[in-house]
Amino acid sequence: MLSADQRTELAGSLRRAERERSPIPPLVRTNPDIDTADAYEIQLINVRRRGEEVVGHKVGLSSPAMQQMMGVDEPDYGHLLAGMRLGDDEPVDTELYCCPRVEVEVAFLLAEDVPPDVDEEGVLARTRALAPAIELIDSRIADWRISIADTIADNASSAAFALGQQRVDPSRLDPRGIDAELHRNGEVVERGRSDAVLGNPATAVAWLARKVAGYGVRLRAGNVVLPGSCTRAVDLRPGDEFRADFAGLGSVGLVAKPPREVP
Repeated sequence: MLSADQRTELAGSLRRAERERSPIPPLVRTNPDIDTADAYEIQLINVRRRGEEVVGHKVGLSSPAMQQMMGVDEPDYGHLLAGMRLGDDEPVDTELYCCPRVEVEVAFLLAEDVPPDVDEEGVLARTRALAPAIELIDSRIADWRISIADTIADNASSAAFALGQQRVDPSRLDPRGIDAELHRNGEVVERGRSDAVLGNPATAVAWLARKVAGYGVRLRAGNVVLPGSCTRAVDLRPGDEFRADFAGLGSVGLVAKPPREVP
């Protein structure tokens, strides 16, 4: 467990790394006593510092393989802020990030506040629509050498997200059986299905509602929830054009600006 001053100092280091696009060594290297409670408090310090509207949350480490790799038995979460939202096919400047990657997600758009004791059926009853989404993740920790405490403190490695135009009532589409393909520059680079997320992405949203309540946070009507990726993350390079296609749910794109010309 860290002191309040140590948490504030580490939050400042992560914020500078993000602003200057200069990754730092893993937090656990210099602060081996850091735990997940410290990490969530560090995350909240930087969310407050940014002063932006919280428009939703994301769930990370939602696959058994990722949890095993991190040595944990549950996912983690981060905040989605207004400045992170991109338009469908909006050009992205990769130079604004340290080491950006793309993930494919089925977004939940909430119609009502979600209580902490909710189950999967309750999540769906409070969901206005499902939507196709791409999450842009990034790590302010050098070379993605992250532990669970590192990624939590770093806002669960979140950076930006884009939603496609289509909206589907969850009563019309089983959120567990949505096939997805990720195309980069016209070629399929990843395939997956929505049940890769804890067997049911609604399970991830229910977990999130319970977890955030412990930190005084609630999932609110109008929030976007990204429950976890259907596929592995793929590097975003200058000039890349991504499109994620979802069976029955439409598509969403993300385009990276081309490399800057050197005079």
